[in-house]
Amino acid sequence: MATLDNKFLNDISDKLGSLIANSPLQDVEKNVKAVLGTAFSKLDLVTREEFDVQREVLARTRAKLEALEARIAELEARK
Repeated sequence: MATLDNKFLNDISDKLGSLIANSPLQDVEKNVKAVLGTAFSKLDLVTREEFDVQREVLARTRAKLEALEARIAELEARK
């Protein structure tokens, strides 16, 4: 009886899968992805990798700036 139930459930699952694959829902999903892709391509976005690289550059620049500010303060204190 369990194998009959599994076969029945697998058949229903296969039929539902093919029904969804041939339904307008799949077209809607494709259209939404295309619209979102177009919208995102028009925006001035960066990838996560580019963002992380720029964050590292900014951190190094900030550290150098702090070191230079400390050095200037030291030199000014000597006067």
